[in-house]
Amino acid sequence: MSFDVLAPHYRWMEFVLAGDKLQHGRTAFLGRVTEAKKVLILGEGNGRFLLECRRKLPDAKITVVDASARMLSLARRRLAGQGIDCERIEFIHADALTWMPPAGDYDLIVTHFFLDCFRGDQLQPLIAKLARAAASRANWLLADFQTAESGLRRHRSRLILWGMYRFFRVVTRLPATELISPDAFLQQHGFRLREREAYDWGLLHSDWWQRAG
Repeated sequence: MSFDVLAPHYRWMEFVLAGDKLQHGRTAFLGRVTEAKKVLILGEGNGRFLLECRRKLPDAKITVVDASARMLSLARRRLAGQGIDCERIEFIHADALTWMPPAGDYDLIVTHFFLDCFRGDQLQPLIAKLARAAASRANWLLADFQTAESGLRRHRSRLILWGMYRFFRVVTRLPATELISPDAFLQQHGFRLREREAYDWGLLHSDWWQRAG
């Protein structure tokens, strides 16, 4: 799986297809976790969330892991263009499935529009690995797509997801063929949902999860 081919086009594609809806989801609960000191961001993409994260958490050490070298380059350029110092930001070009984070180290994990890329048999061990890297009272922020509950909203969301998965499988070799909810896997590792915001007719949601300690 690689988003390199989409990297130069991702920003305008996101704007045309979703406006600022995805960015709203990324930042919805960022204000709840401003005490975080060590942050792990997976699948950051072109740096839109990273920029806001650095502004809200100016003293945190941030680790960014992405399988796309082009996306990481765009993220660096975005921060540099805003005069943001990258000294306390570590950029790691790696596949999240094989990369091994240090255990029990991060007090904030961020996976925006990332977990939907994986099959169920990949998602469960990936979340287990990330949970081992999380501190005892860590927060976990995620934004993603979902199937709306009923009626026209449900039909709309299923149609959009069907088209998205087929597009990304062709262009990026995405391993997933359907959306798998990570909720049960997060709960297995001691995380509890603090808040969830659904929007865009139930197609999108933003979550704040927290480990009890």
